[in-house]
Amino acid sequence: MSNTTTEKVRVDKYLWSIRVFKTRNQASTACDTGKVKMNGAPVKAAKAVSVGDKFEIRGENRRWVIEVTGIISNRVAYSEAIKYYIDNTPDEGKLDAAYIPSAFQTGKRQSKIGRPTKKDRRSIEGFMEGGGEDE
Repeated sequence: MSNTTTEKVRVDKYLWSIRVFKTRNQASTACDTGKVKMNGAPVKAAKAVSVGDKFEIRGENRRWVIEVTGIISNRVAYSEAIKYYIDNTPDEGKLDAAYIPSAFQTGKRQSKIGRPTKKDRRSIEGFMEGGGEDE
């Protein structure tokens, strides 16, 4: 693992390596669309990161405020990645991650929406056939 202070690492690569974004492409896109601010100003993906930089990142369902404590260029386990930054996110920013899932993510089917369950289908078939096996 190379973590020298003289090494230059791009913003998108750094944010990907500390696991703020799942892919480097997502990190680069976030920089290009203005969702990443370094020291209060929007930043391009190719800008070099240095120790002491402060980032404000607006993600899909979370807002991050972090301070760089070390430079890392390779993606590592989360337990290792958290050593390279300090999370200064206010409590209300962390609560955004606890969103309420829709019915599709809970696995429960909303009434009268989508395909019938096997039990529903059997009751429909039994009703349509008249309840008897005459044929």
